[in-house]
Amino acid sequence: MARLLASKSKVSALTTVLHITSGLGLLALIVLSSMFFNPELAEKFRALSPFGEDITSVAQEKVAAPDLAMLMATPQLVSQVNNDESATEFGSDSNYKALIGTQRQQQLVTNWLSKRYRVADEAIDMLVSATYLTAKEIKLDPLLILSVIAIESRFNPFSESPVGAQGLMQVMSKVHHERFSELGGVKAALNPVANIKVGASILKEYVSSAGSIEAGLKRYVGAADMETDGGYGSLVMAEYKRLKDVAAGKSVSIYATTAKPTPISRPLESNEKRPNEMTQQAAINSDQVAGI
Repeated sequence: MARLLASKSKVSALTTVLHITSGLGLLALIVLSSMFFNPELAEKFRALSPFGEDITSVAQEKVAAPDLAMLMATPQLVSQVNNDESATEFGSDSNYKALIGTQRQQQLVTNWLSKRYRVADEAIDMLVSATYLTAKEIKLDPLLILSVIAIESRFNPFSESPVGAQGLMQVMSKVHHERFSELGGVKAALNPVANIKVGASILKEYVSSAGSIEAGLKRYVGAADMETDGGYGSLVMAEYKRLKDVAAGKSVSIYATTAKPTPISRPLESNEKRPNEMTQQAAINSDQVAGI
């Protein structure tokens, strides 16, 4: 009899434990469901937790991923960007904003170029971002720079011509080796960011000294002393117009055909003019064609 009572007591105790466990589990499910459908309730529970502050502080300390355009940036470019960001906190350059456009316009251009030249979204975003950063630095329309890149290399950063022009903007690194000295030497010609910086600075000087975009492009392709540029300028200007239309939100076909320009042998020696050799009128024309 005593054994029977003891056995019943054990069963009763076990049943009670099971009921309590089931009840707690059901309560937990109800609470979790309430927190799922009512996020504010979850915040209140987290505030009651002694670890709530630690979790919040860790979340705030998370560092944002670096801009893809800066992954291959040189120290000089990083420093320039940091200075620009600091300056932005105190004011903005209205002329620059008018030239560069909005973030949405840049994204429209990026998406269109990615489809037109079949370049991965992440890669073209890096190249376009680097171009816009350089354009801001030298005050030249980024769409013009992108147009030159499109015609010169079709956004292939490792492109090289038979005469030694290299990279996105087909820069003659042996001729312009001094420009690469602060960017890691001539080997940096295949660094997309360095190539854009050097190529864009050369283009800016040529456009400024020549007084017009067309004349600057003729000099850039090495046809300054020739009667024609083999159609190079027309191709760049046509792409330039398309990019302007894209940035303006217009529908532009990605299949627009462009004939290849007649090959021009680029000069083996640099005959570029330095900024201090420009005339005052050329400098004024430079600002006009650059959109400043």
